[in-house]
Amino acid sequence: MAAAAGAAPARASFALRQAQVPVGKISNVRSVSLPIGGRSFPSLKARRFQVSCAAKPATVDKVCQIVRKQLALPDDATVTGDSKFANLGADSLDTVEIVMGLEEEFGISVEEESAQSITTVQEAADMIEKLIEKK
Repeated sequence: MAAAAGAAPARASFALRQAQVPVGKISNVRSVSLPIGGRSFPSLKARRFQVSCAAKPATVDKVCQIVRKQLALPDDATVTGDSKFANLGADSLDTVEIVMGLEEEFGISVEEESAQSITTVQEAADMIEKLIEKK
């Protein structure tokens, strides 16, 4: 399942076959028109267009718990897949500690380059599932 997210807060989910959207042809996208379920929809126009595979809800929930614990957030603090570490009060050292907690919890090893690119809970969960899949 793939998700498309643009400048607007709404998200659309749909299945993509590799033959429909070749990976090498989606850089610098300004407008995209996709047939979904046999119906065509107007072009999606956005400043930012991203296609990503969403991690399992259980993985996202576990990452949320680890982030909440590492940042010592109160139980009533809202942490979701869209939560950015910086918006939760994390600095670079906190982010390193979050990644270390994720490595320990999931039994994975995150390369430094990958760890530096993680800014949200969802990105962390997606990366974890990719690393687990490679095992």
